[in-house]
Amino acid sequence: MLNQTTSVEKVTDVIQVMSAGVDFYHDAVEQVQDTFIKNTFIKMASKKEAAILALQPLALEEQGKTEDGSSIAVESRKMYTKFATMFTNDGDYTYVKQLEEVEDKVLKVLDDALNEEQPVHAMTILTNIRGDAQLMHDEMKALQEQTKH
Repeated sequence: MLNQTTSVEKVTDVIQVMSAGVDFYHDAVEQVQDTFIKNTFIKMASKKEAAILALQPLALEEQGKTEDGSSIAVESRKMYTKFATMFTNDGDYTYVKQLEEVEDKVLKVLDDALNEEQPVHAMTILTNIRGDAQLMHDEMKALQEQTKH
């Protein structure tokens, strides 16, 4: 049985990675050429924004304020992608590949949070978001396979 005094843990890490992912998706929309990929990126950013909103009350419990930071690892990947696409004609694929890696990172931080002893309500929210994140990852993985040359 979960202890009622259990505190929310590692939710701010999830929000930071997701926030950086949202920024990366928005930036990628401006860079890719394919309309289907653009629309997929817009949808992914929107789903992440909804997840962040659902997680903010947990961040408030965890740290006493909402989380508005972003992950340095994801920001670095975004900068790498911009640089890499300067030297390739495969810009759309490069963005898809890097954003699929971001989805891997989202799953990892969600799993880290789910492995903590969390209050029941936090576990419910995290589990639901983890399910959605898996679907998003799988969609990006499929898109990566479709765009690979």
